[in-house]
Amino acid sequence: MIKHFSSLFAGHIDLGDMGTDATPANERRYSDAQLATIFDKTEAMAHCMDKHGYHTFWLAEHHFQHEGYECIPNLLMMGVHLAHLTKNLRIGCGFNVAPMWHPLRLAEDYAMADHMTKGRITFGVGRGYHTREVESLGGPMMDQDENRDFFEEAVDVIFKAFNNDTFSHEGKHFTLPAQVPYRGYDLKELTLVPRPLNLPVECYQPVVSATPRGLDFMVKHGIKGVVGGGSALMAESSVQAYQEANLRAGKDTKLGEGLCFGISYHLAPTKEQAIREARPFYEEHGKMFAPLGFMGPMDDDQLAALGRRGGWADSGLASLETSCERGSWYCGPPEGFVEYLQELAEKYPGMEMVNVQSSMGTPLAVMLEQLQWFAEDVMSKVK
Repeated sequence: MIKHFSSLFAGHIDLGDMGTDATPANERRYSDAQLATIFDKTEAMAHCMDKHGYHTFWLAEHHFQHEGYECIPNLLMMGVHLAHLTKNLRIGCGFNVAPMWHPLRLAEDYAMADHMTKGRITFGVGRGYHTREVESLGGPMMDQDENRDFFEEAVDVIFKAFNNDTFSHEGKHFTLPAQVPYRGYDLKELTLVPRPLNLPVECYQPVVSATPRGLDFMVKHGIKGVVGGGSALMAESSVQAYQEANLRAGKDTKLGEGLCFGISYHLAPTKEQAIREARPFYEEHGKMFAPLGFMGPMDDDQLAALGRRGGWADSGLASLETSCERGSWYCGPPEGFVEYLQELAEKYPGMEMVNVQSSMGTPLAVMLEQLQWFAEDVMSKVK
């Protein structure tokens, strides 16, 4: 049964031109004043969502993006600010990229935010996918095995710090505390100050490859999953794999339990109008994300086509119509979306949270319209 509705905003500014015939992704460069518009834009969305009863506003951590696509570098600072501007809305970290942080700094910052917002920040961790970000901030990304090893050890450290009055850790990447004398004694343990207000900490992580190793790690720490934003939404095998990982750990869960399902959407009176309006946003989304591997494997010729004006047709990427058929997007009238979500809830009886999102590039005015329309004519009617 769906209990909560949320929305994800990765942090794009209003880009201006969009779609296959618009400025190529790698040629976009904006002034600092234009990039800083992200703060007023995020505030406006938070006010709208709080007013209309959304549960969580998910934000994404990213760095160095002069292209204007993902421009929020610190989710916890933003979350504290938004919590003080709203009444009930939770702010979700979707996600703090653990390989770009020292794990104890991330643990401390989250714990402070938890106290300062009286528990309205939802924690989230991820491995990252931008080499420019992760490698520039000192984490491994080019070596995927090293990236996973680093991520898992960092998250182990974070949960040790959250869940214990005192802790220590010795691993491949971290030895904590440092082996040094301190005020007349040898340092053997540390204490997180402060520890989070609310324990155990509710934490989310994206489910991408759904490998047994990755899912077993999530279940070990009680980490919930976010599935969606692409064809993964309809990959029932990933949902079943998460359930099976819980079963291996001795936890009997319903199919979909512990998962948040993400769906990109655009509402209009008809499916044809919705697709027509959303197409440039969808194509802009593909121009940014497909070269990062989020829309399937691409060869050099396909990437070159996508990187030039008017190259979408030669890139081999799926059309918006195809994405709607696959179920990773919904375009159409509100009543059809209600039916779609109720069918999804029947398929996954343990599902409690759905995340709806406008595509990368969607202008603020359109996102606000869509959020209000969804709340009034979809959210309120899903049973």
